[in-house]
Amino acid sequence: MGYLRSFLPWIAFAVVATEIDWRYGALAGLVLSTGLVAAERRAGRPADRMVVELSSGVFFALLATLAFAAPDSPLEPYSTALSLGWLALTAWGSLAVRRPFTLGIARTMVPSQVWENPVFLRTNVIITAVWAASFTVNAVLLAALLAVVPHALTAIIAVKVCGFAVPALFTMRYSRAVAARRRVPAVAA
Repeated sequence: MGYLRSFLPWIAFAVVATEIDWRYGALAGLVLSTGLVAAERRAGRPADRMVVELSSGVFFALLATLAFAAPDSPLEPYSTALSLGWLALTAWGSLAVRRPFTLGIARTMVPSQVWENPVFLRTNVIITAVWAASFTVNAVLLAALLAVVPHALTAIIAVKVCGFAVPALFTMRYSRAVAARRRVPAVAA
């Protein structure tokens, strides 16, 4: 569940921004992302293992600056939708430069002999694309909900949870399925 740790700043932001205030949500996200990057660097992790954490730091630094400089900004109600949009841009950007953000995380879970295997690389492209699509869909849904029915708290929370739960479940299941297929010898027809 290395993926979940990477998203802790985003989850904390969503909870704190919803329950307390967007300024403190942005600050919580910034503190957690900075702490994660520091911990990863101390552990000797390479930058490709920290794509989400580094992206988080940039986003939350920008958002915290905006939130404290203009607490009544018209962007405030959409801050959680913006956060999902940022994650979508991060994921799509990593695919555009042919370095899926999941690759660095996945490399910590498999032997180095697998790292250049085309199946391993393709698996990470697919998993990253699912995360990117989920973030995109959820950002749009959340922005629409916030614009049309901003007090539909149950629906808003459901979108936020699904934005992380669906791709996380897909990642676990798809990774296991690919690994299982690789262990089963092909049957000649």
